[in-house]
Amino acid sequence: MPAAAATTPAAAGPPEGSEAAAAKIDVWKKVLYERCKELGEMFSQDDLLRLDVIPNRDLKLLIDVVQALSNDKLFITMRDASGQVLWKWRDAQEAHKYKQCSTDEQVMVYSLIDDSGGDGIWSQTLQKRLNMHDSVLKNALKHLQAKNLIAPFKNVEHPNKKMFIKASIRPSDRATGGPWYTDQNLDEAFIEELQRVVFDYIKRQSSYHSKHGDSAGRSATAKMPQKGVLKGSAPEKGKKRDARDMDEPPSKAVKISTGSIPRKDTLLPLPAGYTGYPTVRDIARLLSSSGITNNTILSEEDVKKLVDVLVWDNLIEPVRVAGRTGYRVSRVAKQSVESWAGREDSDGPQIYTSPYTEAPCGRCPVFDLCEEGGPVGPSNCVYFQKWLELD
Repeated sequence: MPAAAATTPAAAGPPEGSEAAAAKIDVWKKVLYERCKELGEMFSQDDLLRLDVIPNRDLKLLIDVVQALSNDKLFITMRDASGQVLWKWRDAQEAHKYKQCSTDEQVMVYSLIDDSGGDGIWSQTLQKRLNMHDSVLKNALKHLQAKNLIAPFKNVEHPNKKMFIKASIRPSDRATGGPWYTDQNLDEAFIEELQRVVFDYIKRQSSYHSKHGDSAGRSATAKMPQKGVLKGSAPEKGKKRDARDMDEPPSKAVKISTGSIPRKDTLLPLPAGYTGYPTVRDIARLLSSSGITNNTILSEEDVKKLVDVLVWDNLIEPVRVAGRTGYRVSRVAKQSVESWAGREDSDGPQIYTSPYTEAPCGRCPVFDLCEEGGPVGPSNCVYFQKWLELD
């Protein structure tokens, strides 16, 4: 006999029905429960006997012990596909909650709500599965709520359905909408603010700030003078510069007036091979430390959803660097150098467009079939007619 069985009490004892017999069963019950909890599986009758907890594999004693565990709600009785009876252990705290159910109807209702987990269950689903009269179901729900075993809640996927969930667990993100919902309402302002912060951070990490002037605004001290009107003492003043003088630098007394263009701040892309593009984890850490999320906890999966929206809006793009996926802004040079985060900018960053993306051909669903004389061609293109406003 294994060591675990050797430490258990002997099978011999007072006759059944006495207090001593009940005490003996209580001891075997605790030992069997701990062994099942240790292994954490479902057990058939033969499996329980093979645990060598019940001495001499006494089937009558096993039945009494299992019945005692079931009465205490510590064992869950189940059946497999073939109809064989199986038992599974239940946590002692959860078993105490089941013992608070005073009727079989309450046990059945609470069990289904328990099985539904964080998603909860609709009251009509309870009624259909249990085939229970409406008044009986309402009475059971009323008593379970009074005992603080269950609680009603709103599911964002089914806002008009009366849902119930165990009072001791937190509704799932699927049921509540996760961090994007407040009081079952989509918090659009919160989402937009997070997107602005994320976009601004990615822009800072995927570009560098450059100040430069346009070549048309160079002064006379530039190495390559350009065409223009000469300024200086007579007789040169006011005359156009001759073409043959274009390759010669002007004298110190001469300046070229070309309508100087002021210096311009620009964002430029980082060089090839740059590996510092922020990842989803980097962005999640930023949001966590910024305090913008207040008491809302954002997982990396939540942050990935924010990033995906910016990708779908063509504001940022993924880039694979050094075995990881980072993100950079799209069309860096087209972005404003000012921070987008926190600004009252209803338009947001300017998305790059070109004549090709604006023309029908750039997004034509039948582009491969288009040819003159075919079923679709330039001369009979309905998309061109609409684009040119000729229809």
